[in-house]
Amino acid sequence: MAILHVVHCIDTEGPLTETLAATFGRLKSAFGIDLPTSQDTLGRLQRREIDLQGREDAVARMLAPELLAYNSSWSDIRAMLDDALSPRFRNRMVDGAGNGWVYSWHCMDHMNYAENPRFKDVGYGHVFHFYRDILAETKSPDEINWHFHPRSITGHPLHAATSFVNSYELLTGILCRRILDDGWFPVVNRPGFHAERPDSHSFLEQWIPFDYANQSHEDEDDQPDLAGGRFGDWRRAPRSWRGYHPHHDEHQREGNCRRVIFRCLNVGTRLRPLLPRHVREAFTEARDKGAAVLAFADHDYRDIRPDVEAVRAMLQQEEPEFPGVELSFSGAEAAARDVLGVASEPKPALSIRREGNRVLVDLTRGQIFGPQPFLALKLRDGRYRHDNLDVQRPGESWTYVLDDQTVPVAGVLEVGVGSAGRHGGFSVAKLSITE
Repeated sequence: MAILHVVHCIDTEGPLTETLAATFGRLKSAFGIDLPTSQDTLGRLQRREIDLQGREDAVARMLAPELLAYNSSWSDIRAMLDDALSPRFRNRMVDGAGNGWVYSWHCMDHMNYAENPRFKDVGYGHVFHFYRDILAETKSPDEINWHFHPRSITGHPLHAATSFVNSYELLTGILCRRILDDGWFPVVNRPGFHAERPDSHSFLEQWIPFDYANQSHEDEDDQPDLAGGRFGDWRRAPRSWRGYHPHHDEHQREGNCRRVIFRCLNVGTRLRPLLPRHVREAFTEARDKGAAVLAFADHDYRDIRPDVEAVRAMLQQEEPEFPGVELSFSGAEAAARDVLGVASEPKPALSIRREGNRVLVDLTRGQIFGPQPFLALKLRDGRYRHDNLDVQRPGESWTYVLDDQTVPVAGVLEVGVGSAGRHGGFSVAKLSITE
């Protein structure tokens, strides 16, 4: 029996608020349309009653009521999740094994905002901890994964950006804390703004094996703020639903890199939407190749339940035409491991110890994904720092020296390492410095 994994990725960013004036500001920024701010004008734009010289449909999609219905508080999100995480909602449709809907929560940290016009929950781990705790409380089968928005060169938290090089908080503020404070390391990526570039391509290639990023779509959207490959450019990428290894120089081209990029279109938003024909393509590829991954993404700051129902309807429409294909509602990592044939591969295990001022790191089981584990240091003054390890035996052992050219032993509170496995899973090891 062929398997079609159904993977619901959620860019998990917590509550968000947008004022009416901010909505009209976005309209002006995206389309150059400057109109009086009022609910009446908004309604007329949504009903396509204002002449916009051929842009009426595009503007109406951007301003659709469901896209402006934000979860503006954690209470709103909790109310949504009380239903969305319930067996009653999950089991409204079950897969071939009798299991209900599964979510992959790609959690983001809002860090170092100079201003906060959308009233996001700023601070390390606020989103991650909320979802970690509620999934444990509800005994949910879901995965927690990774999501990151690069910092814009303007410094404005609402401005889109693509550069990891400009985002130092990625290393020290977020990944170091994930290892040392939470004992966790990412295995699956969902890119902020759907965007990857050479620097993020290289970063991901070092650390994260599975990447639900490819938004290759046959219809380029008519949203002018996203035209011409700006931000999430996947125009040249494969349209397969089985993933591909990217090329070293071009992430949209197939090559011999380690990580696997999976196709992941959008639901409940204005661009690159998942359509019935894409669902049919995924069923066909699963039937012909034995397995495929139908993945799609939305955001937790809007109600995800209508998106689940919309995808269920498309699945129910197509499933009877493919009797040899069984659906599997899966987390992003579980689906990737299965379709790549590595589900039985062992997950890695790292150990860490100290001899004098040298930190020794060893791989005791499995394989790590990249050339070295990620090193995290917590200093006694509260700062977090990241650095490279010295390679002793490639893929097996590494060291780090604590001295006046790095940090003296006396200045370090804790050392940690983390790594994803070559075929998924992760390992974290930590060492407290007591002298």
